[in-house]
Amino acid sequence: MFSCHHVFILLFLYRYVRLAVNLVAFCLHRPIPLPDNPRLTSQDVTVVIPSLQGDGGELWETIRSILATEPHEIILVTVEAQEQRARKMAKESNFSKVRICSVSQPNKRRQMARAIPEVRTEITVFADDDVTWPSTLLPWMLAPLEDEQYGGVGTNQRLRRAERPNLQQRIWGYLGALYLERRNFDCASCMFIDGGLPCLSGRTVAYRTSILRDESFTYQFTHEEWLGQYQLNADDDNFITRWLISHGQKISYQHHKQAEVLTTLEDNPKFLKQCLRWSRSNWRSNITSMFCDGHIWTRQPWSAYAVYLTTVSHWAILWDALLLYLYFDMTRSWTPKSQEVGLATLASWIFLSKFLKLLGHYIRHPIDFLLLPVSILFGYFHGLIKGYAMLSLNVTAWGSREGADDDDGYRMIRVSQKHQEALEFRNTVCYTQ
Repeated sequence: MFSCHHVFILLFLYRYVRLAVNLVAFCLHRPIPLPDNPRLTSQDVTVVIPSLQGDGGELWETIRSILATEPHEIILVTVEAQEQRARKMAKESNFSKVRICSVSQPNKRRQMARAIPEVRTEITVFADDDVTWPSTLLPWMLAPLEDEQYGGVGTNQRLRRAERPNLQQRIWGYLGALYLERRNFDCASCMFIDGGLPCLSGRTVAYRTSILRDESFTYQFTHEEWLGQYQLNADDDNFITRWLISHGQKISYQHHKQAEVLTTLEDNPKFLKQCLRWSRSNWRSNITSMFCDGHIWTRQPWSAYAVYLTTVSHWAILWDALLLYLYFDMTRSWTPKSQEVGLATLASWIFLSKFLKLLGHYIRHPIDFLLLPVSILFGYFHGLIKGYAMLSLNVTAWGSREGADDDDGYRMIRVSQKHQEALEFRNTVCYTQ
């Protein structure tokens, strides 16, 4: 029979072996280097940007930064209601390499699927409409794809920090920056150990066009079902990552300063809605990966333990409380002095574990050490967000972006209520500037 001592050791090891091994792996990870004589160049790349508004300063800056990398072309996919705005922007900005396509409803999967048949290059890169690329990005993204075994490549991501934030913006921005830092850490660590990662983030990601054009992929991508009751039109990047893994394609993650994409996150209470959306997406995708597809258990066993299982097993406040309870229970016979020393050691380790994987952020921005208590408290609070997400997996609303939820019901359609018009692209138009 297990004693409190045995349970404490098992829980401690289950939780912290992951951190210790990942710390070593993160330090050892190196991106796939640039080849001396690359076969693929920027002219083998088409960049697809799904956009709701089809216009605006942020989108302009995104397009300009992408054009600086000299891709073959950019396909901007917006909605029909914003098509004229997008055409006007392309014309006035003299974006000669930008083509405009539209779909009837604002849905990222449908926008991506609309653009894929238009791509004429070997590599397709999807990018969000609020990212900034370094001019050095494409060679680093293309380096893994020189090997035909690789089907997708992800990028390092950092938050574009506000220039003169007020206190509220600084706090929310800090939490957003840590979210990306934590994600970079997990991706680099798992990639080094077993070639896995949580997800090839759609903020900027490269795929072989031949994979995206596969008829089976296209059908599954536009007809994914959730729980056998809903057609799921959200979580596009999670789906493609699972597809690559299940079809034996290698994936890569280029953790390098020259492959670092800047992005924006909410710097106000809407950040909580983003966290809720991400958490729902993680629940849906990780449950599918672990219990439906099942490929990760044999192909990426460490990632399954270090990333996927945390969806169902990682609840910070419960783990910390349970470890402390077990510690006090198993040390009842110790002297008060010994118990105090042991408690101080345990508490110090728990504290260190809260920021060790985030050390890179604090080295770059030491002033943020002052906000460390905020991140610890938010980590505990996030358990409530995660729990609520678990109870509302049939919800796909963004809640944080204007116009994003105008057709939210389209993202998850009851299978029994699907109509033919919901599965077709109506009156789609492709325009070349």
